[in-house]
Amino acid sequence: MSLPSPALWGFFAFSNFLENVFPPWPGDSFVVFSGFLSAQDHPPLPLWGVITATLAGNWAGAFVMFQFGGRVLQFLKESNLSVLRNLYEKESLDQTFVWFEKNSIAIIILSRFSAGIRFFVSIVAGIIKMNFVRFLFLYTIAIFLWCGALIGGGYKLGQNWNQIIVILSIYNKLITILLVAILVGFGIYHYYHKKKNKVDTE
Repeated sequence: MSLPSPALWGFFAFSNFLENVFPPWPGDSFVVFSGFLSAQDHPPLPLWGVITATLAGNWAGAFVMFQFGGRVLQFLKESNLSVLRNLYEKESLDQTFVWFEKNSIAIIILSRFSAGIRFFVSIVAGIIKMNFVRFLFLYTIAIFLWCGALIGGGYKLGQNWNQIIVILSIYNKLITILLVAILVGFGIYHYYHKKKNKVDTE
């Protein structure tokens, strides 16, 4: 017995929401599956329902993390725990935030293509107090590009929709390796840059 449309709508919306606040959740897999379901002769959830559930869930998740970002920096500043205060280095963070703001269009849109990055982008947008309407507009474009491709793939492949899951698995591994390499490279550069500045000032 199939689930009624409202239950499926709620599940897919919640799945998209959860992926924004808890990156390990396999939200992309469920997005592909929702596309497959909408392609059935008598779909339990038609395509318009899948699209609205995807948008609603992502918007809700992005809003929660955006609001969280608006409070996290102040928490680090005011924290009585030295470990947390050490996470706040004003000069380094300010440089990061300026870079984010200058490149916000590309960052927000491209962030959707990696679960780890999309999680942090909403937080950083909240931290820098980016205009929420602008953020949501860019994030919506990203949702249509990424989720639209996944839904379309599930819709077109039908019973073979799980092939996309295999491709996603390989894709995510490659993206993870690339991100780790970038972070390690940035860390090494930052370390030697600070060391060089310290030597120059002595």
